[in-house]
Amino acid sequence: MWAICKKELGQFFSSLTGYSAIAVFLLANGLVLFLFRNNILDEGYASLAPFFNLAPWILLLLIPAVTMRSFSDEYRSGTFELLRTLPLSARDLVIGKFLGSYLVVLAALVPTLIYYFTINHLAATEGIDAGAAAGSYLGLALLAAVFTAIGVCVSSFFNNAVLSFLITVVACALLYYGFSAVSALVGHPLDYYLSMLGIDFHYQSISRGVVDSRDIIYFASLLLLLYLITKQNIAGHQ
Repeated sequence: MWAICKKELGQFFSSLTGYSAIAVFLLANGLVLFLFRNNILDEGYASLAPFFNLAPWILLLLIPAVTMRSFSDEYRSGTFELLRTLPLSARDLVIGKFLGSYLVVLAALVPTLIYYFTINHLAATEGIDAGAAAGSYLGLALLAAVFTAIGVCVSSFFNNAVLSFLITVVACALLYYGFSAVSALVGHPLDYYLSMLGIDFHYQSISRGVVDSRDIIYFASLLLLLYLITKQNIAGHQ
């Protein structure tokens, strides 16, 4: 499992592609949050809410770019046949691929902590609510984990990395905001229950700084379901 994880990390950071993807993520966030119109500095108060509202949409593009080659390239290049000869179970392959991709995503998120310290330093009076910020980062980490699991799962079905990228983007967007969009059309009383099926509902809940066990169970259940689907698919290929 750890050998697969190290292999994924090595492949991603062995060229400028990996570093470029992270740099684009940070640059996009930085430009929108600090330079473009209606940026954080124009808000008049210390808050990271614009970042936590924007980040999921940028991750919708970053994470599929990270995960699209997870299994697709293995199928296309024939190296998956080599992996089958190694003493690795389907569980090792799936978790190893997931961890390798997820660590890359976390490597992109960690530098954004500078936003917290920068805005706190610039605040004239009270700084950012540390509890709310911690909850928001936890929510973002859980959301990123689910997006990564979706990407790895989709990649296990196709030998075309570009197709994996596109389907992952669509799947993540639907699961993140699709249920909220449908609930707005349906209206009361089903809107609340429909929105609860989407990631956005639980992400926003955690971002308020209150960690509800129902939100944790939701994310854990999604991760488990995606793991089982991917594992079953990989076992079928073996």
